[in-house]
Amino acid sequence: MVDFSLYQNTKQLLLHGKTDLRKDILEIVENGIKQVIPYERTQQLIRLDDDWITVGQDTFQLKPSGNIFFVGAGKGSFPIAQAIDELLGSKIKRGVVVVKEGEKRSLSHIETFESSHPLPDERSVVAAHKIIDILQEAGPDDYVIAAITGGSSAMVNVPPEGISIDEIRTINELLLESGAAIGKINALRKHVCLLKGGRLVQYAQPATVITLTLDTAPPDMPWPDLCLPDPTTFQDALDVVDSFQLGDSIPQSIHRYLVKGLGNPELETLKTLEGMNHHIYRFGGPTEACTAAAARARMLGYEPHILSTSLEGEAKDLGVFLAGISNEIVSNQRPFSIPCALISGGETTVTIHGKPGKGGPNQETALGFALKISEQAQACFLSMDTDGTDGPCEIAGGLVDSDTKNRARKLGIDIHASLQNHDAGTVLQKLEDAVITGHTGTNVMNLRVVLIGKARG
Repeated sequence: MVDFSLYQNTKQLLLHGKTDLRKDILEIVENGIKQVIPYERTQQLIRLDDDWITVGQDTFQLKPSGNIFFVGAGKGSFPIAQAIDELLGSKIKRGVVVVKEGEKRSLSHIETFESSHPLPDERSVVAAHKIIDILQEAGPDDYVIAAITGGSSAMVNVPPEGISIDEIRTINELLLESGAAIGKINALRKHVCLLKGGRLVQYAQPATVITLTLDTAPPDMPWPDLCLPDPTTFQDALDVVDSFQLGDSIPQSIHRYLVKGLGNPELETLKTLEGMNHHIYRFGGPTEACTAAAARARMLGYEPHILSTSLEGEAKDLGVFLAGISNEIVSNQRPFSIPCALISGGETTVTIHGKPGKGGPNQETALGFALKISEQAQACFLSMDTDGTDGPCEIAGGLVDSDTKNRARKLGIDIHASLQNHDAGTVLQKLEDAVITGHTGTNVMNLRVVLIGKARG
């Protein structure tokens, strides 16, 4: 009997539809996500021996006058902070970890502070200044351990002079609704925050910064953006405004600042961290999540195929695309044979038209699949955000199968209309197909699995 400890509503999800496939897919996805929860990985990576800290293959000597500080932010930062708190204990002079609202738990030597996500608010500013205060206390003999994971862009913000956090919230909201890819969104966000674009490391100098992170980035976007140089410019940020026709919508204070930045190199984000004391360690990412999911799929009798670890694009369209591949496999045994698992990672987007209902990208991907998968197929699909919150709601994602469309018809639910109205969450809850996990303790973007099996009996 598998212990589905990740999900809060396993029983509900297994009461209908292709129950054998559903049970298998829940197990496969859980194995993928648990592989990238960073608590155990941090414990394996770091060791303290007398006056030496070992991180992976590297060693750092603690001088008699030196201190250890800790700062963290993001949806996967708490398990790292917890492991560091247990490993280093009273050797941590000061520390703070910024977590998403509702995730606050106590640690012995590190303060936890709840902030806002996916849209920043005043707590984001308070959180950022808590981090900066610690960084500026660190001296040349000190070490700063920084745990920075996905979600930190919203959770910590230092607006430039003349720009309010409410105005930054507005531009974030416009970007999320525009359907822009995360790389485009962050190109703009980094240029209206005085902590992003590698500045966390700069604030900590001359201390040595040891950054621990989960790898979530698409190939063209360095991550984590608080601790790495930024290849984008103010011109790139303005290009995003123009490309998504936001010029008439963004606050004028932000537009003026972006234009001002074009002629003021001193306002630009850091393009190199050369000369700064900085080391970065990545453990866990989409590749590890997909690989672990594939291993469990093979164990359960499905031939796994990792399609990509960085699929992007419009959420519902990806669901339709995956259904198309699945239908070809069912009809013609190509490009793969049955039984099989199609596995992918990456981050999709939703372009909002009109006033949205309830939902998020993974929920739209799931319903896009349900809309187009053949009702004769033995197929099941689970798409979820690995952090446990898909969009601005408590739903992690959606679990659908080739019976879903028929069940929706019987309940009088129009899946196509719900996608048009961006109300996938409402539909999935009515179908009892919304996946609920709560905070998972990790964040490596989305994990998607299609299972195609043989008819049983």
